[in-house]
Amino acid sequence: MLQLSKCSLFVGLSDKTIDESLKNIHHQVRHFHKEDIIAYAGDSCQTLLIVTEGVVAAEMSNFDGRFIRIEELHAPSTLAEAFVFGNQNTFPVNIIALSDCSILGIPKDELLKLFQLHTIVMQNFLNSISIRTQFLTSKIRFLTLKTLKGKLSSYILKIADKNSKQINLPMTQEKLAAFFGVARPSLSRALLELQDEGAIFVNRKEITIVDRSILVGYVD
Repeated sequence: MLQLSKCSLFVGLSDKTIDESLKNIHHQVRHFHKEDIIAYAGDSCQTLLIVTEGVVAAEMSNFDGRFIRIEELHAPSTLAEAFVFGNQNTFPVNIIALSDCSILGIPKDELLKLFQLHTIVMQNFLNSISIRTQFLTSKIRFLTLKTLKGKLSSYILKIADKNSKQINLPMTQEKLAAFFGVARPSLSRALLELQDEGAIFVNRKEITIVDRSILVGYVD
């Protein structure tokens, strides 16, 4: 199992302290193979899940039945922590294994015991919820952009350094298309259109921003 001290929930605790704490609370470790469904949207969420090994994806279906990849989570990461408490304890997205992975589950009541054992864990939990809420707010704004070129422009501007015109895409066009919830040919066509308009120059995964104002125009 990956060192849990690297997980945001346990920041500030040593691996020895974490191991000792887990011995005092009920928890379960489950293993999944690549492409297994870990949880479906709508499933009950009464347990905090932590990816301890591997990579998983959070995906949401849109109105035409296609799936939009909300994010990829690499171990060690918590899953849907904002939905363990509150009135609607269900997963908002499908959780899919992108590789063989292991998931540590801590039931809600046991999580409260862990908070009592270590207040720093509770602080980390609340901080994680705040960060995730901010991420989702940004993601919703991104998804409300009406055109694919608008989404691409927003994405490029977000990952670009303000003082640099060159960026390297952190994922392949195939994965980027899944991230946007579109077919790869549609993504390629939108990139070429932005290039033809003089906004960018595309060389495989490297993009040069030629006219930033054109990109900004698609976002505003």
